[in-house]
Amino acid sequence: MIPKRWAQYYLGNGPSLVWLLLANVVGVLVGVRYYVETMPAVSTFAWPLYADSPTAVLLAALSITTLLPNLGRRIDDAPMNRPLAYLHTLAFVWLVKYGLWTVLVLNLEFSSYYPDLWAYFGIIITHLLFVVEAFLIPQYGATTRGALVVALGALLCNDFVDYWLADVGVCLLGQPLGRCDLYPPLRADPGVIIPLLTVVLSVCSVTLAARSFERFEPGE
Repeated sequence: MIPKRWAQYYLGNGPSLVWLLLANVVGVLVGVRYYVETMPAVSTFAWPLYADSPTAVLLAALSITTLLPNLGRRIDDAPMNRPLAYLHTLAFVWLVKYGLWTVLVLNLEFSSYYPDLWAYFGIIITHLLFVVEAFLIPQYGATTRGALVVALGALLCNDFVDYWLADVGVCLLGQPLGRCDLYPPLRADPGVIIPLLTVVLSVCSVTLAARSFERFEPGE
């Protein structure tokens, strides 16, 4: 867990919070640019399911933006309600899952990426920062049982679309998807291990959220 005083410094002061938000916006743009280069064969309707890392960073940016009205006060006093509990939970699990997923997959496919310095070290470092940022969120956010259930369902649904949609012959929204396997672009075939690892990470990310967040109770 990130120490409270560090979280207060970065999230409770205007300049540091703005810089953090700016870094997230840049991260979304860089991620989208990377995915756009591989998107020509992917249906427009499927883009949000395909660009997993930019989606995680966007959710984080939205979560952090909710702190703007709280500037100058303790982050413990940040606004909290049920919709925000869902947002903070989704941001946390998406950041943790796709931060760890990228690190694990690049090491499973080590020979396909190394010694390309950016494709290996750059991507690993930036995605480990996803996990660091995720642990800022429980310092000001909370979760509910419903938010955890929705987060797990959303992650597993995304896993199904990424790896198994084509296998059952389903087309999203009745539109041909071009490539129905919507997992993030890899330099090697995912095989069986990576899809199974992805599902395990979905469960682990939600379990970690349940342990990291305080529970929000209506009326608090």
